[in-house]
Amino acid sequence: QVQLEESGGGLVQAGGSLRLSCAASGRTFGTYTMGWFRQAPGKEREFVASISRSGGNTLYADSVKGRFTISRDNAKNTVYLQMNSLKPEDTAVYSCAASTVQTVVLRPPALYDYWGQGTQVTVSS
Repeated sequence: QVQLEESGGGLVQAGGSLRLSCAASGRTFGTYTMGWFRQAPGKEREFVASISRSGGNTLYADSVKGRFTISRDNAKNTVYLQMNSLKPEDTAVYSCAASTVQTVVLRPPALYDYWGQGTQVTVSS
């Protein structure tokens, strides 16, 4: 089992940047496929990005491709989401998730087993 805790959210102006971190407990972090998701008020949870266990493969939602970068440091049990050129429509609660499914990268939230509490990102226009 793994526990996840996000940090790094906040208020930023459009065009700005934020870096989210997700720290995981336990010594098996490197065995999990990791993902970032977001949920805006009144909307369904949305896939943002996923990264393979080794970090060699990544997958992004079309809405963030070219602006966001997912990465991980298995020695630090941490996954990151660098968000650049932020837009007001990026405003949401961002959550990280861990999956035990043995594949490279994953999009569907139902395939993730563990979730963090989330961190609020607000982008003002």
